[in-house]
This record gives sequence, structure tokens and C-alpha cells, in this order.
Amino acid sequence: MATNITFHPGHVSYEERSSLLSQRGLTLWLTGLSASGKSTIATALEQHLLHLKKSAYRLDGDNIRFGLNKDLGFSPKDREENIRRIAEVSTLFASSTTITITSFISPYKADRQVARDLHAAHSPALPFIEVFVDASIEECEKRDPKGLYKKAKAGEIKEFTGISAPYEAPEKPEIHIDADKTSVEDAVRIITEYLLEHKYI
Repeated sequence: MATNITFHPGHVSYEERSSLLSQRGLTLWLTGLSASGKSTIATALEQHLLHLKKSAYRLDGDNIRFGLNKDLGFSPKDREENIRRIAEVSTLFASSTTITITSFISPYKADRQVARDLHAAHSPALPFIEVFVDASIEECEKRDPKGLYKKAKAGEIKEFTGISAPYEAPEKPEIHIDADKTSVEDAVRIITEYLLEHKYI
């Protein structure tokens, strides 16, 4: 870790920025198995929030691995670092009063807790809303747009979540989406209603 650096706080406080932009920053953290529908829901949600004139930005698991996290693989250690970086980035976005939408498998409870703790440590604390996109393995295998489950079962992909690597489901997510039975439109509605009910938007 570098020691010859100094943190430079901004001159614009979170409160002032939030007041000027008439918006609160927060992170919606979508977690679930591959092919559960996280990215599809996140994309639709981002578009819906923008139509409501809210500043929203989506961080997608696959997309981030083309740039920021292109040096990481899928070992437990790399998965941990992948989520740590995203936790830091989403906290930065939320602190700018952006509604940040992340869609990452993020299979480990401890890593998701790190993300939650980072948001809580911000001054003021930033809302961290865990959204469990809960699709069964069977449903994910039916969808499987990239054919990953078939490859994982054939041993072509090592450490694949849900097949050869664990997924630790959230125990108390703020929002639970039954992805086997819920349409994308209804998922967006459920999340939006939560944000309205808690006066986040």
C-alpha cells in the first residue's frame, strides 16, 4: 500500500450536492446466479429511473471485466477482489448522489457485507439496498443465453457458481425478486415501489 498519498476532501459536501441536484445517492445491489435476469432487470430499471428524471448508472458484472477488472479471473480470491473494487466504485457513485445499480453474481455473503459496510461508513451513511434476484438453477439452465451451465457441467468451465462453486444466498435482502415467476416489468415495479415507499426517490 502506498504511504506517500493524502486524501483530499471535496469542497462540496454530500448534503449540498444532494440539495442542489434534488436527489439522494444510493446503491441497488442486484445479486443472483448467472442467467437469473440481474442484468436485464438492471438495464430496464436504469432506463425507468432516467425517464423519471433521476440520475442513475448501471455497473454490470460482464462489462466491468472488459475494463476495470480485466486482470481478474474467477478464483475465490479474484472474485473477492472483483467485488471489493465494485463496492468502492459504487460507493463513489452513490456519494455523487447517483442511483447506482450493480448487477454482479457476488456469490459470497462476506463480500456483499464489505460493500454494505463501505456504504455505512460514508458520512453521511449511504443506503445500500440488496436485491436478491432469486432464480432456481433449473430456470437459469433453461435460459442460459451463453451456454455456460452446459459448459460447466461438461467441465469446460472451472469454478462456475451454482455448479462447481458456491452461491451463498442473501438471508435478509431488502428486496426479494422471485425471478422464476416475476417478469422484468414487475421486477422494476417492485424495486421502484420500494424506493418510493422509503422516500429514496
